[in-house]
Amino acid sequence: MASRTSGKGSQGTAGTAKPRAGRTTGAAKKAAPVKKSAAKRAVPPKKAPPKKAAAKKAAAPKPAPSPTGGVYRLVRAVWLGLAHAVGAMFRGIGRGAKGLDPAHRKDGLALLLLGLALIVAAGTWSNLHGPVGDLVEMLVTGAFGRLDLLAPILLGAVAVRLILFPERPEANGRIVIGLSALVLGVLGQVHMACGSPGRGEGTEAIQDAGGLIGWAVSKPLIFAMGEVLAVPLLVLLTVFGLLVVTATPVNAIPQRLRLLGSKLGIIEPLPGADAETDDERYDEQWREALPARPGRSAGRAGAAAGADPDVAEEEALSRRRRPRRPSAQPALGREMDAVDVAAAAAAALDGAVLNGMPPSPLVADLTRDVTAERQRAVPPVPTAREPEAPAREQKAPGSKGAVPDLTKPAPDESQPLPPRAEQLQLSGDITYSLPSLDLLERGGPGKTRSAANDAVVASLTNVFMEFKVDAAVTGFTRGPTVTRYEVELGPAVKVERITALTKNIAYAVASPDVRIISPIPGKSAVGIEIPNTDREMVNLGDVLRLADAAEDDHPMLVALGKDVEGGYVMANLAKMPHVLVAGATGSGKSSCINCLITSVMIRATPEDVRMVLVDPKRVELTAYEGIPHLITPIITNPKRAAEALQWVVREMDLRYDDLAAYGFRHIDDFNQAVRHGKVKPPEGSERELQPYPYLLVIVDELADLMMVAPRDVEDAIVRITQLARAAGIHLVLATQRPSVDVVTGLIKANVPSRLAFATSSLADSRVILDQPGAEKLIGKGDGLFLPMGANKPTRMQGAFVTEEEVAAVVRHCKDQMAPVFRDDVVVGTKQKKEIDEDIGDDLDLLCQAAELVVSTQFGSTSMLQRKLRVGFAKAGRLMDLMESRNIVGPSEGSKARDVLVKPDELDGVLAVIRGETHS
Repeated sequence: MASRTSGKGSQGTAGTAKPRAGRTTGAAKKAAPVKKSAAKRAVPPKKAPPKKAAAKKAAAPKPAPSPTGGVYRLVRAVWLGLAHAVGAMFRGIGRGAKGLDPAHRKDGLALLLLGLALIVAAGTWSNLHGPVGDLVEMLVTGAFGRLDLLAPILLGAVAVRLILFPERPEANGRIVIGLSALVLGVLGQVHMACGSPGRGEGTEAIQDAGGLIGWAVSKPLIFAMGEVLAVPLLVLLTVFGLLVVTATPVNAIPQRLRLLGSKLGIIEPLPGADAETDDERYDEQWREALPARPGRSAGRAGAAAGADPDVAEEEALSRRRRPRRPSAQPALGREMDAVDVAAAAAAALDGAVLNGMPPSPLVADLTRDVTAERQRAVPPVPTAREPEAPAREQKAPGSKGAVPDLTKPAPDESQPLPPRAEQLQLSGDITYSLPSLDLLERGGPGKTRSAANDAVVASLTNVFMEFKVDAAVTGFTRGPTVTRYEVELGPAVKVERITALTKNIAYAVASPDVRIISPIPGKSAVGIEIPNTDREMVNLGDVLRLADAAEDDHPMLVALGKDVEGGYVMANLAKMPHVLVAGATGSGKSSCINCLITSVMIRATPEDVRMVLVDPKRVELTAYEGIPHLITPIITNPKRAAEALQWVVREMDLRYDDLAAYGFRHIDDFNQAVRHGKVKPPEGSERELQPYPYLLVIVDELADLMMVAPRDVEDAIVRITQLARAAGIHLVLATQRPSVDVVTGLIKANVPSRLAFATSSLADSRVILDQPGAEKLIGKGDGLFLPMGANKPTRMQGAFVTEEEVAAVVRHCKDQMAPVFRDDVVVGTKQKKEIDEDIGDDLDLLCQAAELVVSTQFGSTSMLQRKLRVGFAKAGRLMDLMESRNIVGPSEGSKARDVLVKPDELDGVLAVIRGETHS
């Protein structure tokens, strides 16, 4: 009992002692000693300070009671609750409206306009009583004046159009603009016809004229220029609105009047008149008047083809392709013999079944059965061109869900392939036969899916689940070397969440060479490129057999390889116009050069393309020695290579002289004029004009040239790359050491196209591509191709040509024609030892001075005095002799002269001074 009483007493002391101190009764006073003693017995002495603190805290004064007694808070809470409820209801209605079908939304707008038309008609055509009638009279009659009777007709016409033509929203803006101009012009004229009443005459006078709209349109014009000019301007505005509403250009007014007369029976209709709608005619006429743009033409082609990208692509290709070679069909008037049938059958079976090439129409029945059997054996796989068919996705064995393969298929239909080994008539009586593609091996059909791809998809999905990333693999495109898996992110997921998992993805798929593209160009997806465990070989013959390559007979079109989407990559060297190929040793650079040269030999005659091959390593390009395309023997000496580049500069200047003399801007136009006899040499000249061939200069190792003669080589390369495109001269520079001292800034700035194979460091990748990526390639032909004008490089597997194939093509070319070399490319004759007469007896002293200046890289006259122990006059003469031989620069006062020769060029300089030939 005592403990219970002590507890109550302590609570009462702590909580209510202060407020009730003034109202303590006698009973409370008597009970106070008992509570105090009980508290002392029950609570230890250490608990005393918290009691005091609690007492002090409780002693804080209470806020004054509200004068409204809480009514304001209640009203405020009720109001906020109602506001939130109403807002949530309207937001729900808005979200529901957004979720409606677009057709329903358009119908709802049309019905709303129709209802407004009925209300306005009731208020203007009849005496509608009530607030709605007063509102209609105030708004419609006040705005339109006398023409308020036409307002419901306009609203009804717009509503009917939305109901009848909901699929033509692009014409709505035109109709709104036309109706606005028409209304403004008509109301302005009506207001002026009624005397142009102002606001001072009252509202009824304005409503009895053109309304507020007519007053607002006509008054500024009358004030600015008077009624004499205001009326024609309003008439022109009315005519403009009428033309826009009826979709009638000014130049089509006679045609429209004739068509109207034929419909009314006034005149006879023209034969062949169509029944196109006004909108279609208007769009077509204005589209024809617009200037042509590349992007817009492609967009219209796609729109005209519906939603089928295949049809649009085929139409674009059919417009772009130009058949230049004779058809594969036999000549008219000659029946097909057994040889023609056999050749067509072989081409159709080998090309269509194995390599995806179009079959010959001669044996379409033969190949249709084989192709049908293969299609029944292999299930269809969705591709990037068929994203709208998810029901056709194939399930991999043992997997719950498979990802569609987005690899591009081969074209289904195309023109028949022209013969490759046709006879070409060269100058004189020489007949040259291009090598046949049969000399190159055929590869089997590429894989589109394998068990390794399904395993990688499962691994990627598992990684995303483990790290709780809302992402899914939606497809992949398999290339010969790597497969690019497309990953789509969920809402509010950062792309950095995927890029941060690079090492985890590499660990999951057991491959260190993982490259992430964020995003894939042209797609809202992140690409993850992972090497295939089952790599495929890309043969040069398969790339050259591509239908596009067969139809485009440009001699500078070369085969590069196969991209990550399974499509063949080809490039026109004349459009690059120069290319830099770089990569570490063993990355596939030499194979790429072999493919370029072999492509030119197969597709071009010696009159089309001539080549200058520079091979400082002496072993890479020896297989092409003696081919008729060479303009000089293969150059292996770096000094001779610098001389050859200087000859190319002189050749470029000569070609530009002819272009300027005859008024042409490109060598192709000049050649075409020469072949058609439109260009003739001046009278009295014995020169015979001939077409200029393309000149292809291939340098297999640029680093060796830059080590021996950097100044001459860099100057020649920069001059060629800046000017030689229009002259038909193109450079291919290859190096395995892409450092800044080899690929200088001037060379990079003038060589726009890059082809990077695997590099050993990130710095090398930045030198080649100006961006990272090449350091993550896996070698053996895996490269990044960045043509001129592209923003991001294309990953591809370079084509491969064997030595046996190269030997067969070279043998065929040698059998056809012998090479004709130019003697002025490289001066190979040895010069006699001639000492300059200016040197006299100071030859040894001059050699010592040159060696001293070049080795120290310091050209000073006083230094020569001290080192050679000669006088000032002799030292000055030696310095002048070295200046005349471009060893040192000109004098600049008391400063030391610039040394123009590097130490590694000293032997050549001394040989020139002694009159010897340095090689």
